[in-house]
Amino acid sequence: MPDQILFIGIAVLVLGSGIGMLLVKNTVYSALLLVFNFLNVALIYLFLGAPFIALTQITVYAGAIMVLFLFVIMLLGAESVSQKEPLRGQRFFSFFLAALFIVEMVLVFTQRNGLGSGKLSTVVFVSPAQIGKALFTEYALPFEMTAAILLAATIGAVLITHKDKKQRASIEKNPVEHAEEII
Repeated sequence: MPDQILFIGIAVLVLGSGIGMLLVKNTVYSALLLVFNFLNVALIYLFLGAPFIALTQITVYAGAIMVLFLFVIMLLGAESVSQKEPLRGQRFFSFFLAALFIVEMVLVFTQRNGLGSGKLSTVVFVSPAQIGKALFTEYALPFEMTAAILLAATIGAVLITHKDKKQRASIEKNPVEHAEEII
């Protein structure tokens, strides 16, 4: 019983930080709430008996990926989200999808033979050496493709920002020539 209360408490923190991440207007605060969410998900993994996955969750997602996200947010200067809705009706659609997701989760957790059976998993997880061997032999191509996609995204963010900085410097030097762009 205390284990279930702890698990439910961590799950509530995961949901709360996820909802807070979506509702916060400042993107830096949103990214920090995502870090908190990742840490709570790692606690759930640890609670379910998967310490390697929990450590990987903290190291990769809460560490490396979020540093990359914060770096791109600061580099692009997108600290605040505009109040204007870019697509009409997207707020209603997002609430509809969230409600659908909640209904799905309730159905999954209330099934007797599903995840809601109250029994912890007894699956034996493989060692980090076995995961590494599989990653660099059987899954080498997807691993390298993921690395290439992340590298391309980082280079693209740097190029977009570099172009914007040059354009801003040009406008600041001679605003009369760029009056149409400013207006």
